[in-house]
Amino acid sequence: MTVLEQSGRAYHPAPPPAWQPRTDAAPLLPDPEPYRVLGASAAGDTARGAVEEADAGLLRELYRALVTGRRYNEQATTLTKQGRLAVYPSTTGQEACQVAAARALRPQDWLFPSYRDTLAVVARGVDPVAALTLLRGDWHTGYDPAEHRIAPLCTPLATQLPHAVGVARAAQLKGDDVVALALVGDGGTSEGDFHEALNFAAVWRAPVVFLVQNNGYAISVPLAKQTAAPSLAHKAVGYGMPGRLVDGNDVVAAYEVLTEAVERARGGGGPTLVEAVTYRMDAHTNADDATRYRPEGEIEPWRDHDPVALLERELTGRGLLDEADVAAARAAAEELAAGMRERLHEDAELDPVDLFTHVYAEPTQQLRAQESLLRAELAAELEDGAEDGPEAGPEAGPAPGRTARQRAGEEGR
Repeated sequence: MTVLEQSGRAYHPAPPPAWQPRTDAAPLLPDPEPYRVLGASAAGDTARGAVEEADAGLLRELYRALVTGRRYNEQATTLTKQGRLAVYPSTTGQEACQVAAARALRPQDWLFPSYRDTLAVVARGVDPVAALTLLRGDWHTGYDPAEHRIAPLCTPLATQLPHAVGVARAAQLKGDDVVALALVGDGGTSEGDFHEALNFAAVWRAPVVFLVQNNGYAISVPLAKQTAAPSLAHKAVGYGMPGRLVDGNDVVAAYEVLTEAVERARGGGGPTLVEAVTYRMDAHTNADDATRYRPEGEIEPWRDHDPVALLERELTGRGLLDEADVAAARAAAEELAAGMRERLHEDAELDPVDLFTHVYAEPTQQLRAQESLLRAELAAELEDGAEDGPEAGPEAGPAPGRTARQRAGEEGR
């Protein structure tokens, strides 16, 4: 006989307290439509008020950063075609996301970029050539992460997100005024690291912001084949954090939303997931043929919603930008591109022994043995080259040996 069949005893199950929702989901839900400022209707529109109240100097700075970012993307793409970069994942059309992410942070905060976020790295103050070091096929990173408060570019999808949570949690425990902002693409939201990072961040109320740049495709996989969620921002609710949906081509809206999320995290409010709806105008990388999986007509509406043109029209219409300002912004962008061309056309100084540099703070016995073996082989090649003398001929080129950087290091030991 079951409990329900016992005579004279009514069974009225009541849910235990743990069944009750701990958090009201309504405040965490994103808006039905992406938040936007540029191009919003003027009459009675609170979003419109945001751009009218924005600092004119900030708006012009954002415009110059967008123009520079567009030229940076174009030049990096060209250098890849010329063989000066091994690969380049362009962010043409996504410049607003990149610029807004960099500008929303304070100097003490940390940025965690993916491989597609070199423009955000440059916008935060890193030298353009240093930002492209990984994509050149040289060192893993060309800048000091601790100095710039920027993690190395992350090629595996979404693995930078738990790292961002770790830094944010450490700062939280130490009482440091630090927020981490992690960037990821829509494809990265299908990775386990994405879910683990959001879960840890929400449980700890860590000061971290996740920016998902939804550019429509994970290489060739469209968003509809990745998720059936109403939006990627809705995924935040399942972890107990707010989700924000923003027009990723509207730099003013993106800057406003990200700044609000960063300061919310700084004040102890916990993490936020921001989905920026944008579009990848170029192919996934130079090795990809986007015409195989998306029709040309799909791109055209996004050309009309270009982030640079959107802000330029707004500022021109408000009398905050004239032809001289536009020309000055383009000249500065061209100067940056010229510097990239000049420096990236120089052959990198390569040293085989660099294979062992920065692997461990204290090299293991195995690594020391391998390095000694390589040094012996290089020394033997040098000796063989010296014995051959001029008979090797000028076409043979210099024999492998110590670079100036390595010799300087050896002299210092």
